[in-house]
Amino acid sequence: MTRYLRLGVNIDHVATLRNARGGRHPDPLRAARMAAEAGADGITAHLREDRRHIRDDDVARLMAEIALPLNLEMAATDEMLGIALRHRPHACCIVPEKRTEVTTEGGLDAAGGKAHLKRFVQELGAAGVRVSLFIDPDEAQLDAARELGAPVVELHTGSYCEAPEGFDRQAELQRLVRAAAHAEAIGLECHAGHGLDYDTVGPVAAIPTVVELNIGHFLMGEAVFVGLPASLGRMRALMDAARPGAVRPAR
Repeated sequence: MTRYLRLGVNIDHVATLRNARGGRHPDPLRAARMAAEAGADGITAHLREDRRHIRDDDVARLMAEIALPLNLEMAATDEMLGIALRHRPHACCIVPEKRTEVTTEGGLDAAGGKAHLKRFVQELGAAGVRVSLFIDPDEAQLDAARELGAPVVELHTGSYCEAPEGFDRQAELQRLVRAAAHAEAIGLECHAGHGLDYDTVGPVAAIPTVVELNIGHFLMGEAVFVGLPASLGRMRALMDAARPGAVRPAR
């Protein structure tokens, strides 16, 4: 049977728009509700150190009012660990973070940062939080994630999405294919995300060892023109077309 591919919807940039002017509109919680109604399998939110989009109260409201699993993206800092342990979301994805970056620029260096990351993986896991590491599609990084005890990895798809069509993009796609296969071979659940849009999602969705995609910025940008249900619905249709015969599990 073809494996169903989950869609996690990142609502960060609804909060970005709200914060540009202040106040409460547009409300990321409303976007999460709409995403759930339109077929999302989970909600992703990145609580950054500078609170440039998602804020602490957003996390509390999402935990209290949304039935879908919440995937909290966070840097490996004591502040974020404390917040995650207080709320205990379904999952925490540990990501690299720099104040100067516009968006996440690459994967976490799990191989070089094992000594620092080990405590975060252990404490979150002990609290019943599913831990994932956002990494580049590199075998050494995957092996490090396994050594750290993280059950899940999310492959950074930015290099693939940003590559020009043709040989370069195909080469980046093959990196993802090989990494996803290696992840499954060593017992890791494999997710993918960053920069995916209607033109790039199909080949990634077709990788059979990827079980979840996390997509946000493009969906929210497209929703400005067509509405979130339509934006998400088309993305879901493209994902399903890449995996004919897959059946969504009952919630």
